[in-house]
Amino acid sequence: MTDPGPAPLVLDDLASPRFGPEASEIMALGAALADTVELTPARLLDDAVAATGLDDFGPGGWQEPLAVLCEAFTTEGGLSRFGTVSVHAQLVQFLKNRLLVADVVRRHPEVLEVPVRAPIVIVGLPRTGTTHLHNLVSADPALRFLPYWESIEPVPAADEPRFGDGNVAPRIGRCDAALAMAELWTPELKRMHEMSTWHAHEEIHLLGIDCSTMFFDTLAPMPMLREYYRSCDQTPHYRYLHRLLQVLQFLRGGDRWVLKSPQHLEQFGPLASVFPDATLLVTHRDPAEVLVSMATMLAYVSRIHLEAPDPVAIGRHWAGILTEMLDACVRDRDLWPAERSMDIRFDDFMADDLGTVARAYRLADQPLDARARAAHAGYLESHRRNRHGSVVYDPAAVGIDPVASRAALSDYCGRFGV
Repeated sequence: MTDPGPAPLVLDDLASPRFGPEASEIMALGAALADTVELTPARLLDDAVAATGLDDFGPGGWQEPLAVLCEAFTTEGGLSRFGTVSVHAQLVQFLKNRLLVADVVRRHPEVLEVPVRAPIVIVGLPRTGTTHLHNLVSADPALRFLPYWESIEPVPAADEPRFGDGNVAPRIGRCDAALAMAELWTPELKRMHEMSTWHAHEEIHLLGIDCSTMFFDTLAPMPMLREYYRSCDQTPHYRYLHRLLQVLQFLRGGDRWVLKSPQHLEQFGPLASVFPDATLLVTHRDPAEVLVSMATMLAYVSRIHLEAPDPVAIGRHWAGILTEMLDACVRDRDLWPAERSMDIRFDDFMADDLGTVARAYRLADQPLDARARAAHAGYLESHRRNRHGSVVYDPAAVGIDPVASRAALSDYCGRFGV
């Protein structure tokens, strides 16, 4: 008999999070450091320079987004003291990464000649099957993907070797430790979105190195930041992403990338400009179901950073964002020709995931050989759906009216048959 796994769980502490003793103790220790950090560009830059011994941040274009980001976190973020310390550490890490990337390019200018060949780009909202599709395709050893540890630290620390033995293990070890710590605060996250050190991750952390990414929106509702992001052409930031992929290939090899991010839904233009030979796999699902599950997940993880998590406010904030993103998808979907893109409905994918992958390989002109098929089968065998349990989603808990959500996105639903 197949193991049914843990019973479905109702998350009843979204607005008033409960933490275990160890998590509470660590958060209290972190909160005590809040007065020693500042969410200002000057302080963040100084801390990154001090940590690396480097001072060249590479090409410009990130300074204004960083300034807006700091203002948004400070005035709108509603961060707790622990959240302030955590966000400071993450922003410093992004800037450290930027310094280290610039140093690689300075020492090895041939990096910028590395071709980024015909990436396979998965585009879709969270909860639409993108994670499963991304990890399933990435299991193929012929393809290059971005593991979570590499997204956090794409370049070894300044005092660590960049090539040969020892350039990967320290970063993997730090990622292992960070994920173990995060599980103390969000032990049920794996029911909604499993994270592991070698999990195929999105480019949102790479784009964070250029200070323009939807990752920051997931930390706190910040309308100011969202408005600024939408007002700016993201093409320069996608060019920086291209540079980062060149650096990663130079340091650790690989040929053809499998990429994935929800923010690409409203950036088809920049994608087409920077990656003109990409193949797009666009996933779709009933937007009401997506919104409820996504808002629940983000409300749950908000306990790490927010002083007073408000799941209804988070749900309503993301309802607006998802509407804008899906409207942009309808508007710009035809920028990608049929011979290099396909739409994938969630129910169809769940019913025949290997068949969907086979169609994607044909579209991308990627060989689906015996090694790839074996890798896909092995991944499925070890990643049974809901093996960590599921969550009971309550639309009211996150302020979502499914009927109204579907009505607001009727053009999207009609266009893609969801």
